[in-house]
Amino acid sequence: MSAESRPYTLVAELTYACPLRCVYCSNPVDYARHADALETDAWLEVLRDAERLGVVQLNLTGGEPLLRKDLEAFVAEAERLQLYTNLITSGIPATRERLARLRDLGLDNVQISVQDVSASGADRIAGRRVFERKLRVAHWVKELGLPLTLNIVLHRENLARVEEMVAFAEALDADRLELANTQYLGWALVNRKALLPSAEQLARAREVAAAARERLKGRMEILFVTPDYYVERPKACMDGWGRRFVLVSPDGLVLPCHLAHTLPGLVWESVRQRPLAEIWRDSAALNAFRGEAWMPEPCRSCDRRTVDFGGCRCQAYHLTGNAGATDPTCALAPDHGLIEAARREAQTTPRTEDGAWREAAAASRGPAVSALLAEPSALIYRSARPRAPPD
Repeated sequence: MSAESRPYTLVAELTYACPLRCVYCSNPVDYARHADALETDAWLEVLRDAERLGVVQLNLTGGEPLLRKDLEAFVAEAERLQLYTNLITSGIPATRERLARLRDLGLDNVQISVQDVSASGADRIAGRRVFERKLRVAHWVKELGLPLTLNIVLHRENLARVEEMVAFAEALDADRLELANTQYLGWALVNRKALLPSAEQLARAREVAAAARERLKGRMEILFVTPDYYVERPKACMDGWGRRFVLVSPDGLVLPCHLAHTLPGLVWESVRQRPLAEIWRDSAALNAFRGEAWMPEPCRSCDRRTVDFGGCRCQAYHLTGNAGATDPTCALAPDHGLIEAARREAQTTPRTEDGAWREAAAASRGPAVSALLAEPSALIYRSARPRAPPD
């Protein structure tokens, strides 16, 4: 293992179960075929192996990580290992008491996903009534003295409300706002026709975000992630395949990213068979797209090959059928016409009706874990400036 491929972040996908049914979810499209195979002790060993590899940051994610009853054990072990621990959550299963307990065990940051800044918009996208609950949980995070990150996934249905999103984050005293445009893989690719914005929508939203970033400098960090479909050169997906991020899936597979398990012809190894460090170093699948030897032209001779590392392998496969192809988002790619066609379609596709959204949402996830959750009240917040819901 070289210095160039030493990971600094472990993405621990603790479960695929989730109370939401977001139509852009990165959960497997064949959700029913996957199980949460790793027990508590196996996950704890993963954390220890990751620290020995050089990992310094832990992202506890899912699905919904709060559905794991052993989450406290992971946070406590991460604290013992001196890992910076970030909880990435929908917030729905949270209680104030549990958040306080996790804080006391060493949790460093909480990231809450918010689908929109109004109850009607957020609940429509999430597939159930959740907005009020999310507001309550965000207030708890700040009351407990934890840093709060809000993540709002952007798409054609909500891009016009970026200014309201910034006001929303300000009112919640968020420390960081991630305005993350949808990346079209997983369920987002299935629903791309309904989600992909126009270039004009995107340009206006970017201007608003840039102005807010300047105005709030030093008070709140604002990140605006441009969708791959509107860049001239691809991004370095996960900072390059198998370089800086290592992901362990709920069924124990060691992956470079969330969707690498969907690529055919690659055999993914599990931490149930051998240690994480050995897999990271020796796995044929993880080594398949490391370095430059695999690159086709024009990547191989491009001066950005050590900047973008060839772009996204999952995107290449799901658009072209070849994981080794040049990422079609690159303007130089032989298959860039696929991206141009999708952009043209976005210009002419009408706004999706509620019924179609509900149908897509219902199909997009497995059964909601409603038995574990309290149904939020029907109170609607129409203002962009949130207030604490009643207890």
